[in-house]
Amino acid sequence: MSQRNTGVTVQAVNAQACPVREVLDRVSGKWSVQILVAAAHGPIRFTELERGIEGISRRMLTLTLRNLERDGLVTRTVHATVPPKVEYELTPVALELHETLQRLTDWAERNRVHIAESRAAYDAAHDEEQG
Repeated sequence: MSQRNTGVTVQAVNAQACPVREVLDRVSGKWSVQILVAAAHGPIRFTELERGIEGISRRMLTLTLRNLERDGLVTRTVHATVPPKVEYELTPVALELHETLQRLTDWAERNRVHIAESRAAYDAAHDEEQG
């Protein structure tokens, strides 16, 4: 801790950041983001999500959907048909989050060349220092 910032403790920072970190961990998870993107255009069935999200297991999809539902980001609707039809839809809060994710994606696209060039320059400079 610097001498100038003695009023802030690690415990105080962690206590304040903990609830935010918990939310960010949930909504920024690999599977959560893909589900939010897939469901952004309206109700979507479990099987459509399963087919559309490469690499996700049925169990992981179920767990992630359950957590997103618990957090109030998706609604689950069971239609009384045979076999039962289950649809998932983003809540207004999740639609707002999707807009934010879209802005982040746009930012990443606009800046990816700059970031790649910066990485290459950094790596070249540090390779010279170590070599």
